[in-house]
Amino acid sequence: MPRRYIYGPFPSRRLGLSLGINILFNYKICTYNCVYCEIGLTKKENLVSPKCRIKNSPTLNFRKELVSILKYIPHLNSLSFTGYYGEPTLNENLLNFYTITLDVRKEMKWTSEPPLITLFTNSSTLYSDEIRERVKHFDLVLAKLDVANDDDFKRTNRPHKTAPNIETIIEDLAKLKKEMPTGHKLAIQCLIFNSNKKEFISNNTPKNINDLAYALKKIKPDIVQVYSIARMPANYFVFSIDDKRKQEIVNTFRDVIKDNDVYVRYY
Repeated sequence: MPRRYIYGPFPSRRLGLSLGINILFNYKICTYNCVYCEIGLTKKENLVSPKCRIKNSPTLNFRKELVSILKYIPHLNSLSFTGYYGEPTLNENLLNFYTITLDVRKEMKWTSEPPLITLFTNSSTLYSDEIRERVKHFDLVLAKLDVANDDDFKRTNRPHKTAPNIETIIEDLAKLKKEMPTGHKLAIQCLIFNSNKKEFISNNTPKNINDLAYALKKIKPDIVQVYSIARMPANYFVFSIDDKRKQEIVNTFRDVIKDNDVYVRYY
């Protein structure tokens, strides 16, 4: 059966063996146009407001696709609602897809623990109480926060003009963490990169790293994941930081957060 919703499975640096779930279209639609995006640039007509709502409902084929592939991968680690084609929380039927995924997970036989149902988000829509209510159902939410001041936000993520400012996004992430049920976890993903273009300042600056550290202290997530570019980025002039720099950033975050309940590591 041709797949509409499911791709993979594939090995993930952070999740183990992951099966991707796309609930958007077969083209990118997003609230950001990130300089490092591995999917490529967001077309002008597909750079949308965080208030935009997509009405893609799950068809019967969604369940069929899940069942048809999951019977071959009983050792799966994550059922991942990814941002492969943009921001998944824009779909107002997110919870319908989640509920079907949860039901199928209960029906299947697993080698050991059932896979987590995970959600990737760029955090731009979390100002909405309704969206946070949907998001908190997921076992693990991987939320993007690469910057912690508005200058870096505009340069790095290049958001839609109606997107909240970065301070609001940080406050929204803190709200989400407080609202998540016991046992559900919030991971903050920080993608840090370099620039070989003199006039373009990357997010790998002492100011941004320090601002991020204090933002993370405020959010108090369960997990902080520091990583960098691993595939072809949207813009040619950005490139990956090395492992030494990743460890330095991890050390800065730990020094500021000072909370053993926040697990910080790099990938």
